[in-house]
Amino acid sequence: MIASIVLVAALFAPGRAAPATDSTRTPSSPTPTRPRATREARAPRPTPPARAVLVADSIVVEKKLRRMTLYSHGTPVRRYNVALGGSPEGNKVRLGDRRTPEGLYRIDWRNPNSRFHRSLHISYPGPADLARAASAGVPPGGAIMIHGLPRGYEDVGAAHVEVDWTDGCVAVTNEEVEEIWSAVPDGAAIQIKR
Repeated sequence: MIASIVLVAALFAPGRAAPATDSTRTPSSPTPTRPRATREARAPRPTPPARAVLVADSIVVEKKLRRMTLYSHGTPVRRYNVALGGSPEGNKVRLGDRRTPEGLYRIDWRNPNSRFHRSLHISYPGPADLARAASAGVPPGGAIMIHGLPRGYEDVGAAHVEVDWTDGCVAVTNEEVEEIWSAVPDGAAIQIKR
């Protein structure tokens, strides 16, 4: 194999004429002198532009629009369609109500081995959420995340947003959660509004 590569490289080295075929060469004809394009003579192939690294410092989720936007220094840098909790209207009150909470929170930890591909934890319940649940005499719930799709349902892709299917989390595709995972640091603010 290496000998073949060396032989081909030697035969077609810059400045060397291409070998004639039997159909173009006769015993009395000289070797054809048609110039052969060399690597240096070819136009360089354009390289695709590098994809910009996405960096975000805050997130806004608009429940009514089923939309999540990443921001960098107040400027929107990426938008995603999302699925929410199975009972998306209103604020989360208690464990098991399948509502997505409303308020100002932080991304406070991550799970790289989530059942939903990857997940970023939202700091619910906050002090106001705890007080509301306590006054109602119910547990506030928790484990509210931004996450991807469950194992075995990856092929659903973007169609997952046609139904609000989570237990109160904010769901995106696996590709999108990968992008969010890389773009958003721990401690980033997340505002979830109606």
